Amino acid sequence: MTTTTPGAMIEATGLRKAYRKQVVLDGVDLRVPEATVFALLGPNGAGKTTAVQILSTLIRADGGTVRVAGHDLTAEPDRVRAAIGVTGQFSAVDALLTGAENLKLMTDLRHLGRAAGRRVVDDLLARFELTDAADKAVAAYSGGMKRRLDLAMTLVGNPRLIFLDEPTAGLDPRSRRTMWQIVRDLVADGVTVFLTTQYLDEADQLADRVALLDGGHLVAEGSPAELKRRVPGGHVRLHFTDPTQLAAAAGLFPAATRHDEDLTLRVAGDGRVSGVRDLLDRLDAAGVAVESLSLHTPDLDDVFLALTGRPTEEKVTA
Repeated sequence: MTTTTPGAMIEATGLRKAYRKQVVLDGVDLRVPEATVFALLGPNGAGKTTAVQILSTLIRADGGTVRVAGHDLTAEPDRVRAAIGVTGQFSAVDALLTGAENLKLMTDLRHLGRAAGRRVVDDLLARFELTDAADKAVAAYSGGMKRRLDLAMTLVGNPRLIFLDEPTAGLDPRSRRTMWQIVRDLVADGVTVFLTTQYLDEADQLADRVALLDGGHLVAEGSPAELKRRVPGGHVRLHFTDPTQLAAAAGLFPAATRHDEDLTLRVAGDGRVSGVRDLLDRLDAAGVAVESLSLHTPDLDDVFLALTGRPTEEKVTA
């Protein structure tokens, strides 16, 4: 019997799913380490939603093996469900109930008992900064408050793994940052987060690893920094106050792009510390004085463009 690699919350090998002749997932391999944020990104129709539905036991795969939280997805679905929580794109809260009543409903469904349930409700209200609004109808909540309550309800069962689908869709910047901090705190407490999002800056901010699905295939995987280093365009921009110093630097780096009008020199580089150190050592050894420098690396939008051939605003959505 296949066992889960130590430290892996999810392991999927050869995951396949098709609807009639349309292949949605075509041999996808995934490994999600414990207590990390794993972001699954991709264009519409790439298979993201299908993958999440399979991993959260909502639908069956046509092929492949999957273990979640140490349990075989096919043979032990109930054990998998006991270990996970799912927060969908749209808040699954009852707008006619208060925040406290929504949470109490979840504790009742979990059969926690009156005293234990009350402790859980009070703790989650405080943790998600909803205590002052506990007795207000959810219909009066802001979008950010509803999302926080939705996630709090997911945590009633102390899941080890949470699937977050578009957790900040439609939220204002302040609410987005609040949700980001909540996710970071969850991971610090040992929870694993499987994230899908249309905001690439969100994946860049939160994800320890990012996987890109396209056409049912996993076309790239790595940390945000690793993926961005695969795309050309990174550079160090050197700023000078003296044209003679600019000319001297340009002589050291003949492949660099020189801009005399603003006294800058753009030297190709991937942003690694060792590369920047070598560049500065060469300048120092030649006695070239640099006023300042700035690092410019490709972002995840550039990664999508390079790997899928289309910009994210045209193709990549939730």
